Amino acid sequence: MVKRNLNDLLYFVTVAREGSFTRAASVLGVTQSALSQAVSSLEARLHIRLLTRTTRSVSVTAAGDRLLSAIGHRFDEIDAELHQLTEMRDKPSGLVRITCGEHVARATLVPKLAPLLLQYPDIKVEFDVNYGLRDIVADRFDAGVRFGNTIDKDMIAVPIGPTLRMAAAASPAYFQRHPLPKTPGDLITHNCINMRMQTAGGLWTWDFERRGKPLSVRVDGQVIFNTSPSIVDAALAGMGIAHLPEDEFAPHLEQGRLIRVLDDWCPPFPGYYLYYPSRRQPSLAFSLVLNALRVTPLPLAIAAGSA
Repeated sequence: MVKRNLNDLLYFVTVAREGSFTRAASVLGVTQSALSQAVSSLEARLHIRLLTRTTRSVSVTAAGDRLLSAIGHRFDEIDAELHQLTEMRDKPSGLVRITCGEHVARATLVPKLAPLLLQYPDIKVEFDVNYGLRDIVADRFDAGVRFGNTIDKDMIAVPIGPTLRMAAAASPAYFQRHPLPKTPGDLITHNCINMRMQTAGGLWTWDFERRGKPLSVRVDGQVIFNTSPSIVDAALAGMGIAHLPEDEFAPHLEQGRLIRVLDDWCPPFPGYYLYYPSRRQPSLAFSLVLNALRVTPLPLAIAAGSA
């Protein structure tokens, strides 16, 4: 009934503005008889005449003029909004909200998205730097970034970086005072730099694996952080052994500021993935962001279809 009422109101507004059933039928793409029947049906339901019809013209009654003034501009607003949506399709714009860790934002997301944002100045990206496991649906994010092996099955996950490995590392100064650990179990006697998980509130368990056999170690130390850049800084300062994805240590390992240990206990695992709800209907702006972040960018039409 609501749909029928809206159609009848639109038909009335068009006839009133055109002053002719013939012209209104042409604008709306319907027959004159269907148009006349719809307006008559509206008048019957309202129990009041809205249009005065003669053989030569159509004009609004006092009641019709009042109704036209009340609802005519609302149809104009709807039409204008639909026009803007069409422009958004042709000219990408809008806000894309992504929740992620600090390192992946700085090392992966910003470098990959910078050319896109220069090309499309009407696209905006908001980065929520957060190490907790955010509910992107409840918190109204367009997407999140996590390691590939931690993403829920009901999400679409797209790789945005290479396969990674974890790394345990400390400064040369630290290892001048302490022996190199030979196995993960040796870490119990070391000063380890811990991370507090924002969601669960507990300390991060250090996971290792060798020859297919996993081993988890709960370590202890003097300092605890909740962001990875601070952990890297603490390791460089000789405050203990840190355990993070190897790419966070990479430049310091290459230049000898950090020494890696337990290398054979750190097998590769799926790297960073952008994930988003499978029920989501991507906007053009989001599809462009997604395509820019993929490990192997695809043509937009293909990318949008595969997502």
